[in-house]
Amino acid sequence: MDGALALVSGRAISDIEKHIGAVPVAAAGWHGADIRLADGESVGNPPTALPEEMEAALRYFAAETGLEYERKPHGGALHYRSYPDQEDTAKAFAYQLAKENGWVVQHGKCVSELVAGHSNKGTAVEALMEKAPFAGTKPLFIGDDLTDEKGFAACEASGGGGILVGDRTPTAAHYRLPDVSSVHRWLGL
Repeated sequence: MDGALALVSGRAISDIEKHIGAVPVAAAGWHGADIRLADGESVGNPPTALPEEMEAALRYFAAETGLEYERKPHGGALHYRSYPDQEDTAKAFAYQLAKENGWVVQHGKCVSELVAGHSNKGTAVEALMEKAPFAGTKPLFIGDDLTDEKGFAACEASGGGGILVGDRTPTAAHYRLPDVSSVHRWLGL
């Protein structure tokens, strides 16, 4: 692919490297808040941390509801996987806190994340598409999470498309694969 491969994740780039090793591949971590090219060059602005008052509010809310708070370099997250009945409560609190402070909420599987608003998987795709070796290519984005939808849409806008893993509607992806094993087969792994 002449180097036109990037891994875009909600996880940190260092976490991506734990899974694949330190291979020379472009990567975007923290939902596009941290982007680097295969040669290590950083792209874009560094992540924006939550203000102390917002983090304190999230920690307090998590402690009161039994949810898990996760501090991230690009914001903070409320995880409700262990308490799925708290989904609506977690989302409502996250939206209210974000609205009061000019931040944005993005949702994933059993998580509501507060982020500064300038970074997501779609903006990561857009930033990478401006750089060699990606410029002029037709990007494909494979993913299974709600946060991948912006990546699907950005690829579509750049002449490529999205591939949803699993079955969810609505989706911006024009293609689907039923499961991770199908992705591996499709990629020839």
